[in-house]
Amino acid sequence: MPASSAASAVLAGLDGIRAEQEELYRSVHQHPELSHQEHRTAAAVTDVLQKAGFQVETEVGGTGVVGVLTNGDGPSVLLRADMDALPVREETGLPYASTATSGDVAVMHACGHDVHVACLLGAARLFAAARDAWSGTLTVLFQPAEETGDGARGMIDDGLAKMVPGVDVALAQHVMAFPAGRVGTHPGPVLSAADSMRITVHGRGAHGSMPQAAVDPVVLAAMIVVRLQTVVAREVPPTETAVLTVGSIQAGTKSNVIPDSAQLQLNLRTYNDSTRETMLGAIRRIVTAECQASGSPREPEFELFDRFPLTDNDTATTQRVATAFTEFFGDHAEAIEQQSASEDFSDIPRALGVPYTYWCIGGIDPDVYRRAQEAGRVTQDIPVNHSATFAPVLQPTLTTGTQALVVAALAWLAR
Repeated sequence: MPASSAASAVLAGLDGIRAEQEELYRSVHQHPELSHQEHRTAAAVTDVLQKAGFQVETEVGGTGVVGVLTNGDGPSVLLRADMDALPVREETGLPYASTATSGDVAVMHACGHDVHVACLLGAARLFAAARDAWSGTLTVLFQPAEETGDGARGMIDDGLAKMVPGVDVALAQHVMAFPAGRVGTHPGPVLSAADSMRITVHGRGAHGSMPQAAVDPVVLAAMIVVRLQTVVAREVPPTETAVLTVGSIQAGTKSNVIPDSAQLQLNLRTYNDSTRETMLGAIRRIVTAECQASGSPREPEFELFDRFPLTDNDTATTQRVATAFTEFFGDHAEAIEQQSASEDFSDIPRALGVPYTYWCIGGIDPDVYRRAQEAGRVTQDIPVNHSATFAPVLQPTLTTGTQALVVAALAWLAR
């Protein structure tokens, strides 16, 4: 059966599950859970998969869920969705908006992981109901803690490879702030690697009226911030893309007290290991030199955290998926540019030793996006991921996301 015919056969059941899929999406959106706390979401996922006939593993890496459906001989495809939400207070005004909290922290699905869960569960149900159209093994993986960058590694450390033997290819998608109904692919590096760094520099405290008695860490931190601006401008080749952001400086408690230390928090985005190492080395060199120039009484301290791997799409795999998308979606399938966001999905196929590709789907009402584009106000009027007003339009986002997962998987699984 050609892949296009297989897609038609599998997706024939989409109208029949659409209402339930939308209701599940609203429920997940209204009850978001922070990283490593996705118990309610995992229970809902498990229930759907078990009813569809999947062999299910739960509590993988804490709250992860893995479902396996074997349907005769053939390739083995892994589809992945992430489940966690963010510490953001929702301001969308939706009737199903989140009012959830974790302690004193408001929680919201501000990055579209609720879309990912609903789409993958929909695809899983469709595959289970149309076994005559495909052959092989389908693994659906629902990952916790993507936002903290350690969820994929947690599942791997918990024995994921033994649960999904023989996987041939891994596939994943993300909803983004471009028109709903569209899908975009990109071969090679598509999402940046990310590193956060906490730096503590030490001075010598004194009264604000007696600066000669101090080694002022505030001035030291300021000089470091200025000098770090040269790393991308002067140490990264112009043909490479990189970002270095100083997102936080904390020092002192009172206007007339020179403190004895300051703390900076940095974030880096890079697209290859060479640039990544160059920047990390430059940061350490510059900070150490500025501390020496200021006469710091102690060496600076460096701590790396929230590290995300590079998402580097396999070219052949991406082309295969892109061709399938073009055949199914027509003009709504397109090539997209590199994105500066980061993900930990690629840890999974790397650990399994298989090729992968990661694509994007749109989540903004096409008419709203078009009007903003015509007015030259896309950056002002279109909410982006991680904002309090980010709310993918229900349709055609869910339908497109479900179709994309089915079509991509059938590029291998079609009979």
